[in-house]
Amino acid sequence: MTLNVRSLSSALAALGLAGAALWPLQAHALFEDDEARKALIELRNRFDAHRQATESTLSRLRDESREGSVTEQRSLLEMANQNEQLRAEIARLRGQVEQLTQDVAQVQKQQKDVQAGVDERLRKVEPATVNLDGREFAVVPEEKRDFDAAMALLRGAEFGPASASFGGFLKRYPSSGYLPSALYWLGNAHYANRAYKESIASHRRLVTEFPDHLRTPEALLAMANSQIELKDTKAAERTLATLLKNHPNSEAAAAGRERLARLR
Repeated sequence: MTLNVRSLSSALAALGLAGAALWPLQAHALFEDDEARKALIELRNRFDAHRQATESTLSRLRDESREGSVTEQRSLLEMANQNEQLRAEIARLRGQVEQLTQDVAQVQKQQKDVQAGVDERLRKVEPATVNLDGREFAVVPEEKRDFDAAMALLRGAEFGPASASFGGFLKRYPSSGYLPSALYWLGNAHYANRAYKESIASHRRLVTEFPDHLRTPEALLAMANSQIELKDTKAAERTLATLLKNHPNSEAAAAGRERLARLR
C-alpha cells in the first residue's frame, strides 16, 4: 500500500506541473473567446476538484496505512500478552497438578497404613482354624500364641516353667479346643519334673473328659508310669487293664501289655 500511495502522489505532482506550464499559453490563446474562457475555467475547476479528491484519497490512504501498522502492532502486543498469560496459567496449573499428585499419593499411603493397621488388629482378634491331635477347632490369636509358648518351653526341657505355662493356659481358656492336648502335655511336664501325683491328676482328667481323644491311650500309659513311680502297683495294673480294654489296637496298648506283664 505504501508504494501505490507514493506512485499516485508522484503522478499527481507531475500532472499539476504540466497543467501549470500549459496554463499561460492556453489563457493567451483563448482569452478573447468567452466560450473558450468558460471551458478553461471549467477545466481548471475540474482539475482542482480532482486534485483535492486525489489529495484526500492520499491522506486517507496514509492514515489507513498508519492505522493498519498501529493496529498490527497492537495485535502483536496483545498476542504476546496473551501468550505470557497462557504460560503463567499453564505453570500455575502444572503446580496444582503436582501438588494434587503429591496429595493423592499421601492419601493413598495413609489409606494403606490404615488398612494395614486394621488388618493387623483383625489378625489379633479373628479366630484361626487349628488342626491338632486329629481335631479341628477355632482359636483366637492370643490363645494360639499362649499354647505355642507353653509347648516351646516343654520342648526346651524347661519343665517347671512349662508346667506353670500350661496351668495358666487352662485357667485362661477353660473351654479351649486346645484343652485335651494341654492336659496331656501338662501331665507330661509334671512327670518330667517328677511331680507324679500332679501328672496323674492331669492325665486322669483327660481320660475322663475326653475318652475318645487321640491322646487318651498315651495318657493312660503315662498314668500307669506315674503310679509305678509312686510304688502303687495295683493302681498301675488297673490303669493298664483299662488301656488294653478300651484301646486295644493303639500303640500305647502294645507298650502297656509289656509293662503289665512285668508287673505281674
